[in-house]
Amino acid sequence: MRISNIATIPVIAAASAFAQDAAAGTEEASAGCLGTGGIMGLLPIVAMVGIFYFLIIRPQQKQSKKMKEMRESMEKGNNVVTSGGIHGVITNFKGDVVTVRIADSVKIDVDRSALTILGEEAPSTCKTC
Repeated sequence: MRISNIATIPVIAAASAFAQDAAAGTEEASAGCLGTGGIMGLLPIVAMVGIFYFLIIRPQQKQSKKMKEMRESMEKGNNVVTSGGIHGVITNFKGDVVTVRIADSVKIDVDRSALTILGEEAPSTCKTC
């Protein structure tokens, strides 16, 4: 094999050495990016799950528990607000259906889960309720 220019030999050798160094550096860089594994690799994931639990899941569970207790403690004569924004007074219970008086002679039946706010006992102004 004949080489026409003697100066190309060092260039080819240098390029080959550079390619080998670059391949070795890539392996080292990829190992550094992946980390060592084990518990230290799981620590950020566990921390994120803990943050989500204390900032999102736990407050939602507390709120739903409070609403459930409120709906179980309803009595006749309590002021309530429905999820649709209708204000009224509880007059009767039929299982999960609650009769709410919203005006002097206007009563509506709503589901117990539709009641969102429980107020104080209303003064009795209706003689037929």
